[in-house]
Amino acid sequence: MAKKDKDIFDRIMSAKIWGPLGPFYFKNKEVLLYLLFGGLTTVVSIASYYVAYKICGINVLIANIISWVFAVTFAYITNKIWVFDSETNNSKEVLGEIFKFYTGRLATLVVEEAIILVFDTLLHFNSMLVKLVAQIIVIVLNYVISKLFVFKKKEA
Repeated sequence: MAKKDKDIFDRIMSAKIWGPLGPFYFKNKEVLLYLLFGGLTTVVSIASYYVAYKICGINVLIANIISWVFAVTFAYITNKIWVFDSETNNSKEVLGEIFKFYTGRLATLVVEEAIILVFDTLLHFNSMLVKLVAQIIVIVLNYVISKLFVFKKKEA
């Protein structure tokens, strides 16, 4: 199999300006990019949640589902391309990968919804703080699911 071209992050981190950070990046690339895109996914999730819940006045649980759709779509694209560098050969493989990704994310949505139901709806904690804490838990769970089940490398 031919060696893949460097992606934009590899090209940036190969610059001499980064000094000792370059080797650290290449050694920990997957986790670092997952954290970067996990953070950006959290921004997408919280921003869309805020718009749906605070601005549009949609029910807190429905607003969370809306934010989930935006965030999961963003996460799938970034995880496939940059984090796990997933290669699929045909539409059947792509659809299977998408199905596994969304199914895994659906499982963590249930966890997130339960956290919001208990701590926001029942115990009346601050909605945005509950959402943020739930996101941290979900990021960790999503990495494990993606690494072990969705984007696992094919045996050579």
